[in-house]
Amino acid sequence: MRRLASVDTEQRAEPRADTDAERREQSRLWHITLSVAGREAPLKEVRRALEQLAYDHPFLLNSRYANDHAEIRYWEEARDLHDAAAVALRLWGEHRASAKLPPWEIVGLEVIGRETYQQRVAEGYGPPSATSIGVHPF
Repeated sequence: MRRLASVDTEQRAEPRADTDAERREQSRLWHITLSVAGREAPLKEVRRALEQLAYDHPFLLNSRYANDHAEIRYWEEARDLHDAAAVALRLWGEHRASAKLPPWEIVGLEVIGRETYQQRVAEGYGPPSATSIGVHPF
């Protein structure tokens, strides 16, 4: 019988319990910009849905919206870019029913590390400084 080295009990190292501090060191902050679009929906319903999403997802920084598209910005803690992107791509679908979000599709995703975000802001390329936290029309 052929065994994989990672499964072979004779070669398996003793599991190491990670401490909270070690787990925090492994994860990083990622700035997420998620863009969604679709059929027109009443502005009041879009706003209410985005406000509910902000309530359900407390790390939401701001949302801008129109009757056929929206942009959501927030911070995500994840081990790497792939994990942060995977969580971001699930956000809209997982909250669609609970927040009563429009049936729009994701049309854009930007995931950047904290250092890159801070560099962009310092160079004047970050999000507009007039953009305040909350839900706002475009």
